[in-house]
Amino acid sequence: METEKTEDPDFRTAFKGTFLGMLRWHQLDQLWERLREQADGEWYLYAIGSAPPDEPVDREAMHRFIEEIDILLRKEHDEDYCGIVYVDDPAMPRFVKIFDPNNLGVSCGYSDNPPLPGWILSRLKPVDLQAPMPLPANRRRWWQRLFAS
Repeated sequence: METEKTEDPDFRTAFKGTFLGMLRWHQLDQLWERLREQADGEWYLYAIGSAPPDEPVDREAMHRFIEEIDILLRKEHDEDYCGIVYVDDPAMPRFVKIFDPNNLGVSCGYSDNPPLPGWILSRLKPVDLQAPMPLPANRRRWWQRLFAS
């Protein structure tokens, strides 16, 4: 019996794939730890509404992003649950969607046009997801500050 070789999905296919929510803060902590361990220079960080990155980030930038996004999420999503971070595989993540606490729309539930996440971490090179609106000024400043030289 011949098995068919499957290739890695492209970014848009992976984006539309199956994801599991990090419902509790301790689950998010565990995900951050796995991502820190996997920070090997092969992760892309993409802020939706800005240009997709051409290059993956280094270990230091990945760690800084995880630290800063964690602070932002806990401050602005003042709930006893998380529920705004989704991952393709918690044990071996390759794609993470992080929803902006200030732009949740109907992220929990079904919609023909669900809101885009605020940020994506991916092993696949991102393509422009055509955000319906530009990145809000406060988020753009946060993103620029985070990656200022």
